[in-house]
Amino acid sequence: MNDKFDSFSGLLRGALGDRLDAGPEMVDLFCEDVLFEFPYAPEGLPRRLEGLAALADHLARLGPMLHLGEFTLHAVHPADETVVFEFSCRGEGIATGLPYDQDYISVVTLREGRIARYRDYWNPLVAVHALGGAEAAAKAYAGEATNV
Repeated sequence: MNDKFDSFSGLLRGALGDRLDAGPEMVDLFCEDVLFEFPYAPEGLPRRLEGLAALADHLARLGPMLHLGEFTLHAVHPADETVVFEFSCRGEGIATGLPYDQDYISVVTLREGRIARYRDYWNPLVAVHALGGAEAAAKAYAGEATNV
C-alpha cells in the first residue's frame, strides 16, 4: 500500500474508509469533544488539544508555518473502534524553505463514525528543523515574527 493523497482530510478518509461517517468538510471528521494528542511535541508546541475549537485553532496556526504537500498512506491496522495507520508527508517550512519530510504513526479512536481521539506519533526533530530551530518553531506557533 502506498496510496497518495493531496490533503490530510483525504488521507484520513483513505485510512479510515467506511468506518468514517462524516460530511465533506474537515471539521465533519471529528467529534465536538475530540482529543488530539502529540506525545513527542517539542517545547512550545502543544501536546494536547481538547475539543474541535482547539483543533481548528491549531490547524490555523500550522497553515502559515508549514506547507504540507503529498501524503502517502503506507499501512492500515484496523481494530474495533481503533485504527492504527502509518503514513508520510512531504512538505517544507514556509519561512525557511527547509524540507518537512515526516513519517507518522497515528492511533485513531472512532465514536459514531467520527474521530473522538487522535494520537499522533511523529519525529519532532523534523518539524523543528523545517521551522528553523526550536525557538523559531515556538515563536511561529505563538504567532510571533521570526528572523530565520
